[in-house]
Amino acid sequence: MNMSGSGHTLSDVALDITVECMDDRGIRHEIDTVLSYAASDPFAVAMTFVTSDGNLVWTFGRDLLMRGTESPAGDGDVHVSPAIGLSGRAMVSIELSSPDGHLVLLARAADVVDFIARTVAVVSPGTESDVFDADMLISQLLAS
Repeated sequence: MNMSGSGHTLSDVALDITVECMDDRGIRHEIDTVLSYAASDPFAVAMTFVTSDGNLVWTFGRDLLMRGTESPAGDGDVHVSPAIGLSGRAMVSIELSSPDGHLVLLARAADVVDFIARTVAVVSPGTESDVFDADMLISQLLAS
């Protein structure tokens, strides 16, 4: 198991990746991130942005990430779709929206597919409900 994000989330799978984005001026930036997955929250994946000001974590559905590697998927704040990078490399586009702004990230498709395969080895798709502990989640929510 690996610690990720702020050190409060215990994950079964964590993968350091670098994603690309373009700013408003068209300048390309690379951002270090960590994709993580925990069997204790089997429906979700987390994307942690490692910054000098601290880590920023976005959590969204694992099924969304899985579907988005094959075809455009997502409603609301997160959209995922296959893409081609400037070099012609297969990428996955991850669009994040909030009241504070909109960010389009490109991750290497091979990295995302590897991450997904590692999560599937922990919890097979369709069996998430078998490992999800609703009582523990309620206890944690009431304790905070």
